[in-house]
Amino acid sequence: LRRELYPELAEPDFRGLLERMRGLLKSVVSADMDLNQLEAFLIAQTKKQGGITSDQATVIAKFWKNHKAKIKESLITQTRWENNLKAMNWRVDLKSQSRHIDQVNVPVAIVEMELCKNGQESELLNLEFDETTVNLILKRLSEVEDSISALTHAT
Repeated sequence: LRRELYPELAEPDFRGLLERMRGLLKSVVSADMDLNQLEAFLIAQTKKQGGITSDQATVIAKFWKNHKAKIKESLITQTRWENNLKAMNWRVDLKSQSRHIDQVNVPVAIVEMELCKNGQESELLNLEFDETTVNLILKRLSEVEDSISALTHAT
């Protein structure tokens, strides 16, 4: 890469430049900068002592503009270790058949989830919940929400 881009640059200098560019891109990615934020960030970097040139800023801006979606998707894929939810539908029905007569015409929640693993075909998961189970799930979700709120407001 050095021979193609900067043949006159010594190896240690090129490594320093590469690390500086890598650091700048990490900052841009972690902040998920829009084009206005990126422009302001890069202008500040060009004015900084030992910063980047305006040509380098232009290249970074063009790279981010052209590859932002791919970079974000790549980061999400790298951090995902299990199935992900592609789609979800739900409805409430009345149970029309059951082994026990007292369970007929009882409302049930039907949940259909489309799950997929990285690079694999999707699979459908169908779940049926009675009123008691729906209430338990709602209670647990409320507990999760409270925990998240406590963690985010603690800082």
